[in-house]
Amino acid sequence: MNKYSPLAIFSFVSFLVACTNPSGSKDATVAVLDTTALKNAYHQIVKDKPVALYILKNKNNMQVAITNYGGRIVALQVPDSKGVFTDVVLGYDSLQHYLSKPEAYFGALIGRYGNRIAKGQFALDGTTYQLPVNNGANSLHGGPQGFHNQVWDAQQDGDQRLTLSYVSKDAEEGYPGNLAVKVVYTLTEDNSLKIDYEAATDTKTVVNLTNHAYFNLNGQGNGLITDHMLKINAAKYTPVDTTLIPTGVLENVTGTPFDFQIAKAIGQDINATNAQVKNGLGYDHNFVLSKAGNESLQEAAVVYSPTTGIEMKVLTTEPGIQFYSGNFLDGTLTGKQQKSYPYRSAFCLETQHYPDSPNQPSFPTTVLEPGQKYTTTTVYVFGLHK
Repeated sequence: MNKYSPLAIFSFVSFLVACTNPSGSKDATVAVLDTTALKNAYHQIVKDKPVALYILKNKNNMQVAITNYGGRIVALQVPDSKGVFTDVVLGYDSLQHYLSKPEAYFGALIGRYGNRIAKGQFALDGTTYQLPVNNGANSLHGGPQGFHNQVWDAQQDGDQRLTLSYVSKDAEEGYPGNLAVKVVYTLTEDNSLKIDYEAATDTKTVVNLTNHAYFNLNGQGNGLITDHMLKINAAKYTPVDTTLIPTGVLENVTGTPFDFQIAKAIGQDINATNAQVKNGLGYDHNFVLSKAGNESLQEAAVVYSPTTGIEMKVLTTEPGIQFYSGNFLDGTLTGKQQKSYPYRSAFCLETQHYPDSPNQPSFPTTVLEPGQKYTTTTVYVFGLHK
């Protein structure tokens, strides 16, 4: 057990609050994440493996804090239009909170299969595999002991690169094959957080990896995200049933609340009288990216806050992106700086293959064979909206 008390030494009020320069100039003090006390608060043994906190930083003073417990992005600080460094991801202020709080996915790496698989079942070569059912009738995000609840091996290479590795054993959470996974976080000098995923298996299996960061570009815990302006480069999306499993149809977004081809406020149509909006309690849908199938990076989405001016672009090699508008947040979770996270106070843009692809032959395949290498890249580019 860690000898440091999180209540005594670990407060994001102390460590994660950026100090605004009273003059309003753009040389605002950056919150210091790289402190001995902060790191020591994460030095614990979980599942017989050491957990730690790793800090990435670039020459622009952007900083990202990542723990190898679930590969979680704990804090991500970028400058706003006044030069004030703002933490734009939701999360908790101690490892103990991540271990005990009901919201399991803040900032986490997700696998083996991001999103939902219907009834927790899929078949490969005539064999049916049963996964844990943890989201109504379905399996969600790899099951209750998915990658978000595992301790990854970590290797930091300088200030800007962190490599996480994990071997998911055959039959873990019901999935076939021993799957060796590597995820590399790189913080670049242009204020981008790049995530490279790799995986290989010894038995035919399915893989769909992503990151589940919850963003609020007003600053975590600072109001709702319904004012954020969002553009998604998708002419189609995958409608879902009442359990959020895709129907198999690719539907045009034009003329529907799902049309983000031109930037609009997230809240503009979020309460529309629409069966799909009702099914998702807002937005919780996969968008079919316009250049689906292209292996090179493409711009999937752009979102910015009119309040702070912070803009985030999402680039990916994936064919889809899940837009989730924080519909299940309800204010009962207390996050960093003792801030509550109310309804629609964050959004997620999870790059991915489509939900339930193992049961949908018309969707891009998520099957990985022995001898093949799974590779995918997503980049979050931060700047100021012009």
